[in-house]
Amino acid sequence: MFEDIQKLSFEEALAELESIIHKMESGEIKLSDSVAFYERGMKLKTHCEEILKSAQLKIEKIQLKSNENGDVEMTTVPFDDVK
Repeated sequence: MFEDIQKLSFEEALAELESIIHKMESGEIKLSDSVAFYERGMKLKTHCEEILKSAQLKIEKIQLKSNENGDVEMTTVPFDDVK
């Protein structure tokens, strides 16, 4: 019935999550199926959060600093250290 969540891209997972939310809010899902759709939605949400966190960890800020000799050095700082 459902595709493996781990194989979904962020965009695919988000689109499916939005679809599930719409169906649940509009009453398109039978009560007997609502628990399965809710659980699927929570797993999609977690998957999207994991993808975003992974992307965030890959982002670095490039900083230019002068060293003791007066030369300019380029360094990178992890995303969490960016101010």
